[in-house]
Amino acid sequence: MNKPAFIITIDTEGDDLWNNCNQITTKNTYFLPRFQELCETYQLKTTWLTNYEMTLDPEYIEFAKNIIANKSGEIGAHLHAYNNPPIYNLTGDDLRYKPYLIEYPKKQMKEKIVYLTHLLEDALQVKMHSHRAGRWAFNTFYAQLLIEQGYKVDCSVTPKINWECSIGDPKCSGGVNYQNFLDQAYFIDEQDVSRPGGSTLLEVPITTQYKHGLLINQVQKLLHKLHGKRHHPSVHWLRPKKGNIKQMIKLVKNTLSNGKDYVEFMLHSSELMPGGSPTFKNKNEIEELYDDLEQLFEYVHIRTVSMTLSEYYTKKLLRHRADPTL
Repeated sequence: MNKPAFIITIDTEGDDLWNNCNQITTKNTYFLPRFQELCETYQLKTTWLTNYEMTLDPEYIEFAKNIIANKSGEIGAHLHAYNNPPIYNLTGDDLRYKPYLIEYPKKQMKEKIVYLTHLLEDALQVKMHSHRAGRWAFNTFYAQLLIEQGYKVDCSVTPKINWECSIGDPKCSGGVNYQNFLDQAYFIDEQDVSRPGGSTLLEVPITTQYKHGLLINQVQKLLHKLHGKRHHPSVHWLRPKKGNIKQMIKLVKNTLSNGKDYVEFMLHSSELMPGGSPTFKNKNEIEELYDDLEQLFEYVHIRTVSMTLSEYYTKKLLRHRADPTL
């Protein structure tokens, strides 16, 4: 029996973009080799989804080239629109508001995707195949642009999660509502990214699960409705936070027992650096993170086969050609 895939994705970006509204730095580059070495210890491959500012860091480019040369992972694209050239002043203070790419005019959307794609391909001398949208904001036009640029796989969808309360441009209505999107990989409908279709772009949603069961969620929804509040069910997803190793292992166990053919893990490159994120603020918390990662990888690597996003795409394409319903 074929083992499910384990896909490690890293949003590779500047330091503490949650709080950094001025000059963006990339000191977290120096903390990436430790994570890569840990993954290789467990024979796990990585997919580094790379933001604009990281392409300007010679140390990161050297790191990325080594991964490509050693075939120990893949480099893909990750686009935060507010600092990705060509610069277009959407809000008057884009570094503060961090607008979503999908909030920009279509012309600027395309220019930014083309710019980052060519920048990465020129720097690394490889074709970009994998992508994740900055701040998880993805739509149909975005998908069409990725297909134009030759991308094969996207991983921007976060099933069960509604980002509408996460505001970008203050004049717009927030992020994307993924509550009704599929929680398994599918070739998208080029006219509606929430549905399977006949396009060449594979969507690989992040692995998520409701914190509570159906009954509790329904009760909470009713209570919120009675109080005039919007209901957003709590969701666990496969990414590290302080002390959530049992939760992550349970999520992997449940996902695999439900017959899914992959689990997808994510974190931000800056979360590997002390103080690089709100999540892990000092050296002790980074050591605790690595303790959790070792436990997770020990559990996962014997139950799955490690793949990059592009490798999973190839596997999925072969199965899809044999049976288009898969």
